[in-house]
Amino acid sequence: MLTYFRVIGLALALGAPVCCAAAPVHIVAAENFYGNVASQIAGDQAQITSILNNPNEDPHLFEVSPQGARQIARAQIVIYSGIDYDPWIDGLLRATKSSVRQIIDVASLIGRKPGDNPHIWYDPATMAAFARALAADLTADDPAHQALYQQNLAAFTQSLHHLTAQIGQLRGKYAGLPVAATEPVFGYMASALGLDMHEAGFQLAVMNNTEPSAAEVGRFEDDLRLHKVRLFIYNSQATDPAAQSMLAIARKSHIPVIGVTETMPAGVDYQGWMSNQLTALDHALGGDKTAP
Repeated sequence: MLTYFRVIGLALALGAPVCCAAAPVHIVAAENFYGNVASQIAGDQAQITSILNNPNEDPHLFEVSPQGARQIARAQIVIYSGIDYDPWIDGLLRATKSSVRQIIDVASLIGRKPGDNPHIWYDPATMAAFARALAADLTADDPAHQALYQQNLAAFTQSLHHLTAQIGQLRGKYAGLPVAATEPVFGYMASALGLDMHEAGFQLAVMNNTEPSAAEVGRFEDDLRLHKVRLFIYNSQATDPAAQSMLAIARKSHIPVIGVTETMPAGVDYQGWMSNQLTALDHALGGDKTAP
């Protein structure tokens, strides 16, 4: 019977690999849409964990579990959104310092600062910049698969062109259309579509878990009851009472309604998630910017 050491010696003499392929890169994403894009870039060369991944959970109320903290401590690459959207991760990174861990703060990557709308993933340009940064970090950790990462990056970038074309088509239909939202979740996409977004003060209050002023509530109610806006957009993951009240008024006033989410639903990739919400907007407006 060959001993372990004789097997190793024989393998070396024959030029055979002694051990299996290198372990996959361990990536932890704070939010599942970053995790999904990471999987598209890394393919089978990474083990990816997304901490915030439940589309039925209000992200504002999220608390990381001990298991999530351990996963972040072990990660080689950590991805998070930044500008106070996921503040729980900052403490975990400070508590589990690592000289080999790479951190991608997406907001900082694209030059966003505290006070900016934190829902930056609703801008496809954000995700393109993030994908490029991740491909570079993966190559640094695993240079043997550089060609794979670049190939996957090119495919992802190409897929965003289809999303951009859909945005351009809808902008041609609906630019200038007055709309309202309960929170600025859809804000970057609304800007890309050229929509005239109302009720900014109300949206910020709800996002920051404060009570909208009486004047803000009154203006919102008038916009809905008097049909000054043509579409109502609400965060279907949040349960804020003021937002729910506006949703009820919008439906009673027969204003077209669409729900958007802060967390990517199951069974779809980032591109499909964005595209599905754009399709829902088009259907809600009846495919015609003069829709009631």
